[in-house]
Amino acid sequence: MEAYTDFAQVYDTFMDETPYDDWADFLEEIINKYGISKPTRKKQDAVQGEGQVAGQKQPETALQEDILASERNLVLDLGCGTGSLTERMAAKGYDMIGVDLSQEMLGIALNKSKEAGSSTLYLCQDMRELELYSTVGTVISVCDSVNYLLEEEDVEETFRLVNNYLYPGGIFIFDFNTLYKYEQVIGDTTIAENRDDCSFIWENYYHEEEHINEYDLTIFVRQDEEDEIFRRFGETHYQRGYTLKEMTELVRKAGLEPVEALDADTHKEPTEISERIYIIAREKGKEKL
Repeated sequence: MEAYTDFAQVYDTFMDETPYDDWADFLEEIINKYGISKPTRKKQDAVQGEGQVAGQKQPETALQEDILASERNLVLDLGCGTGSLTERMAAKGYDMIGVDLSQEMLGIALNKSKEAGSSTLYLCQDMRELELYSTVGTVISVCDSVNYLLEEEDVEETFRLVNNYLYPGGIFIFDFNTLYKYEQVIGDTTIAENRDDCSFIWENYYHEEEHINEYDLTIFVRQDEEDEIFRRFGETHYQRGYTLKEMTELVRKAGLEPVEALDADTHKEPTEISERIYIIAREKGKEKL
């Protein structure tokens, strides 16, 4: 069964306490510290009206630099979902691309983009088959999107494609749920939440040998307020837990250079009980332009 189909319509409802603003601020800090991408829209706003004289041709070298700058400043959100984080990064002035496998999630993301008046480009793609029209200066992937890759070969291939599409010196920032989290925290637990218009039951089953967490979602969505009629549907999701050592090795095998790892909650060095970890990696192998 495909994930994030029917669930897409209530995803934002159940994720309404997710600290997207904090995540966006943190990512901006990391980009400023290690990256090469800069916000462009704010800069354009500041110099609005200072364009070329009509009929004047831009020098070829300046045009080439503009093209290179446009690539350096592109930020790709890999596994963007409904675009909540993507649009927050766009609001900070970054030129954004969002990639996700779920058409239903992307439909919601497009509506957010229209409402915000942003120019985010959304692409429906499998991250294991990523295909872009140019390089990008930064790739981000948060909210455990990478954990949906159940085979190490798929993780390595995805990271290899990220490295391929990163501008020379560009960075990749991603998070992942750790093996500890699935084994010790959420494995074989049931979570339920009841809202006025929708409810869900989230049943976790941890498969120790494969290090895979299966969770079965049963969702009830109100269809008729007067008669209080609810529609029931379900989805099954699978995520694999990884250790920091495993993930760092996959980063290296894909050709990327690990830069730093941080506990997602403390933003300090990860520990054995870190549940979610950020890894920052740098593009490696291309000549600087």
